[in-house]
Formats: sequence, C-alpha cells, structure tokens
Amino acid sequence: PELCLRLEGGPAAAAHSPLAAQNGFLRVLLRGCHTQLCMSSLTSLGPFLEDEIIPEVIPMEIEVVDAKITMQDDSPRVYPTSPGPVPITLAVDHVVVRRKDDGVFYLTEEKPVSVPEGQKAPAESVLAAPAAGPCGLQLKQVPELQRELQTMKLALAEANMDKAHLLQEIRKYNPLFQL
Repeated sequence: PELCLRLEGGPAAAAHSPLAAQNGFLRVLLRGCHTQLCMSSLTSLGPFLEDEIIPEVIPMEIEVVDAKITMQDDSPRVYPTSPGPVPITLAVDHVVVRRKDDGVFYLTEEKPVSVPEGQKAPAESVLAAPAAGPCGLQLKQVPELQRELQTMKLALAEANMDKAHLLQEIRKYNPLFQL
C-alpha cells in the first residue's frame, strides 16, 4: 500500500513518549507515491488549519519513502500570452518527520542502507556473542557504539547536504557542470 496509518492510544502508546499515553501516537507511512497536486489545493488548506482553540499536541511520526509529488500552479495567468509556470517536482528518497511532546516537528533525512543478504547478521548472533571474549564485544560497548554510529550517520548526512548545496551553487553559474 502507498499509505499506512496507525493510531495508538492508552498505556501501550507510552512506549513512544510520555504524552502519547494520554493523547495517542500517530504513525504515517507514505511509500512509492507519485502524485500531482494543484497549488490552489495547498493554498486553500489555510482556513482549515486555523482554529480559535489551541489543539492538543499529538506525538507523531510521518515517514515518506520513494515519493514524487508534482505541484502545478493553476492560478489565473497574469499575461495571457505566457506559456504558464513550469510544474515543480519534489522527489523524496527517505524523510522522517517526528513531532515530539514539545509540539515541534523535527525533519530528518535518512538514507536507506542496502546490505547484501550474505552480510546481514541475525540479531541472535549479535546477542549471543561472548561478553568478555577477546574477539567479542562487551555488552557495555554496544550502546556506546550505537551512539557513535548515529553521530557518524548525522555527520555523513550533513556532508552530503553540503555537497548537494555546493553543486547547486556551481550549477547556477555553469548549468552544464558534471561531477
């Protein structure tokens, strides 16, 4: 399916955040969606988002994988002879938007890591590794290594964003530039 929704409530939702136990937790997965939207439909959403009552914060996670959204400006043309605006296409490889208990939306770009089937280690073999053996990891080191891995992933994502920004700047002056 292209869209999956899951709303959790009650004590089981507390696994996501403390506020989720009270207000619930919403998880949305949008995968492989290729659609076209008119800009007028996006601009007319404003009145629906306004309200006199401040809404309750619902913690959520929205994950978008392999999506392509084309936005077409359908507003009346200012000049009748103009060919009209060019559609804007937004291609998303893998983005996660998380809303935490503070009500702030956090946007994270994630790159799916493809590991060949022969190199995947089952979870049982990692947990069954000797705790103090000369070649095995001590159980105390695993969380530390996971934190270090997350830090390295963030640094890599930031470096990739810097690279893309620099290429974009270069292409402003030389559209034919290839790396």
